[in-house]
Parts: sequence; structure tokens; C-alpha cells
Amino acid sequence: MDVTLVSALRDLLEPLSVAIFRCVGEPGQQRWLTRARLAADDAVASADSLWTEPGRLPLLSAFPQRQACLDSRTILHSEVDGAHETLFPLQTDREVIGVLEVRSLELLTPSEQRTVGSILRIYHNFQGLLDYSERDTLTGLLNRKTFDESFLKAVSELPHHPVTASAEDGRRHEPASTHWWLGVIDIDHFKQVNDRFGHLIGDEVLLLLSRLMRNSFRFNDLLYRFGGEEFVVLMRCADEPDAAHAFERLRHNTESYAFPQVGRITVSVGFTEVRSGDTPASAFERADKAVYHAKSHGRNQVHSHAELVRSGEMTEHEQHSDIELF
Repeated sequence: MDVTLVSALRDLLEPLSVAIFRCVGEPGQQRWLTRARLAADDAVASADSLWTEPGRLPLLSAFPQRQACLDSRTILHSEVDGAHETLFPLQTDREVIGVLEVRSLELLTPSEQRTVGSILRIYHNFQGLLDYSERDTLTGLLNRKTFDESFLKAVSELPHHPVTASAEDGRRHEPASTHWWLGVIDIDHFKQVNDRFGHLIGDEVLLLLSRLMRNSFRFNDLLYRFGGEEFVVLMRCADEPDAAHAFERLRHNTESYAFPQVGRITVSVGFTEVRSGDTPASAFERADKAVYHAKSHGRNQVHSHAELVRSGEMTEHEQHSDIELF
């Protein structure tokens, strides 16, 4: 959609270049991700990889004019290297998500600005339709019906013969080969929250947990709400310790957060590596078994299905008991 937008504006305005920059990352460390950029003589749009390490992207403060457009939500003009630069805020119903930059030899006329504004309203409405169909209305996370397509796309990227990668400094890096991980997150004793405080407070807990998830994972990790108190993460990273570290960060952040009225909330997490030939159901089942193990052994824990199998705590085809732990 971003590529289509910059292509249409280049054809209409014939500028020096058109680009879309998205704001990504955690608050205080937000950065500019180039989503689509087209110069006058470019055959195809260029963009930053979604799997670029955030540290390699420029900070918001590196481009103060863009940041001012983002903060003020207004159209801004400036002159850069002898060219006129016009910045338009890009926003959804929830927030301002980025900036559209048009560079031209002459300042855009009021008529041209109105044309861009009209196109951006169409873009905004279409983005709203996508959000309505693909995102959970309460949390804004992706919804369950978008999961299968993303999962199958991830499986299609897997090598037939996995290559082991390493991350020695404890941070997630772009892996030498593709490794996808699926995690299932379940709020501990969530039924008690609804019973004691009511469903409005329960919804607030779900909303706040979704924000903790956004702050705990990278901007390119896929975060889903599957319904009720169950959440899913589909992410790409180097190896099992790297994935465990990411899920442990969420567990710690959740345990440390003071939820209004409710107080302390914890989560149980299970995760598994996505394997070549996996179906969404088979990978989810492995991660769900690891969640079940966490809940039956004290909750507020993160467990890898593969590690549980290696340690003899469970087998590949272990069945759940009938004990109700939720």
C-alpha cells in the first residue's frame, strides 16, 4: 500500500522524490524506517528491510523536521539542498504512524497540497478498513484470522536444512538463516480478575498487556490476540536462547508492572521453533503444551517445548490431562 501511494504521487506531481517514513521502536528509542521511496528516475521503490536491526536505523531526532511534523500533525515546509521539502503526517484512527515526504524543485501549490491531502484521506480510510479486518478491536494487535497466512509465509521462508546461528551478546540479531519462533502467552488467573473486578477492568488489563507486548518485542515481530486472555507472538531471531530472552523480557515486564486496581499480574509463556512442513495447528500445539507445563508448575514462567523434550519433562506427542488449570 505504501509503494502504491508513493508511485501514484510521483505520477501526479512529478517531484524529485516521494518517500514514506514510519516511526518504529520503543518510546524514547523510536527510529525512522523507510517504507517506500521513489526518485524521479527510479524504476522500483526502495525500502528498509523489516528485519533491519533497530540500532541501524536513524533516531527520530536525526530528522527534526520530520519529528516536528509527526508531533504537530500538520503539514510542514522547508528547503533542503536547494529543493523544497513538504511533509505530511500519516495517521490512523489510533495514532500518527509516520510522515510522507515530497521533495520538489518548486514549492507545492495549494492545489497540489489539496490533491495530496485528498489521496491521504483515501489512504487513511483504506488503512482503517485493513485494521478493522485484521486487528483486534480492543488491543489493536493482529487478530486470529490473519495468523494462518503469516504463519504459512514464514514456513515458506524456512531452509530445508536448518543452519545453527549464534548471538553471543544476548541481543537478537538478523539470523544468518531464517529461524521463526511461535510463542503462546496466557494471563495467569485471568478469570479471577474478571470475577473480582468486572469485565471493564479485565479489558483494561488486556489493553495494558498489549502495550507491554509492543514495548517488549521488536517492531517487526507479529503480535496477535487470539481471544480471551490468550496472545501469540510470531517472530524471527537467531536461536532458542535468543527467543527465550525475548519472551522472558515480556514475563519480567508484566510481573513488574502495576496494573491499576488489579495490582500484580503474571503470564505463562510457551514457545517453539517453527519447523519446515509445520502447519499452524502443529506449531501452536507444541507451544501450547509448553504453556500448560508452565501453568502446572507454578505459573509466571517461560518454557521452550524443545527444552522440555530434551530434559525428559514431556514427549513430542504428550497429551494434556483433564485437570483444569485456567
